[in-house]
Amino acid sequence: MKKETKRKILSTLLPPIGAFLIRLIYLTCKKEYKISSKIPKEPFIVAFWHGELLMQPYLYKKVRGKHKIAVMISEHFDGEIIARIVKRFGIDSVRGSTKKGAAKVLLNAIRKMRDGYDIAITPDGPRGPRYSVAEGIVAISKKEDAYIVPFRYKASKYWQLNSWDRFIIPKPFSRLTFYVGEPFKIEEFDDKSTKEYIKKRMLQFGK
Repeated sequence: MKKETKRKILSTLLPPIGAFLIRLIYLTCKKEYKISSKIPKEPFIVAFWHGELLMQPYLYKKVRGKHKIAVMISEHFDGEIIARIVKRFGIDSVRGSTKKGAAKVLLNAIRKMRDGYDIAITPDGPRGPRYSVAEGIVAISKKEDAYIVPFRYKASKYWQLNSWDRFIIPKPFSRLTFYVGEPFKIEEFDDKSTKEYIKKRMLQFGK
């Protein structure tokens, strides 16, 4: 089977299956939410680690209801699968890489924010290393003076993939604990210090 044909089949089959499994896991689990009371009313940046991506659509809906959101997703094939899955949860996407064609994808994300969308970013995606912080979240936050709001979740029982991000798949009938940290803005640090600050704020809760 040709690579293009195989990818076409997978991109058709995997999104509905993936969305179904996410819904099934969520519905069977017990849920607990620990959400900051200071969620901004204006558009903000949702930040979560790549390995904790799976249940984030539900946490966002809990926090913002039907508010518009677009997630920054790579143009790789796995990014296409993710984009099609999150679309089934009413989430748009901004496709592109902050390494290749960075200006274009960042501009598109900023346009979305100015149209009233929240922007979701995995600072360590799409290739890591785990818990690293790339340029995109720094650039958008500084340009738009936008709040960054950290999102996390933990599962009492889960499978963990042997991938760079140690991707977590909660087991059905486990307990999910969702966390939303205090919003923060980027101070006038240099870029390296800013990245360390974002990482610290994202790791200091949800333990």
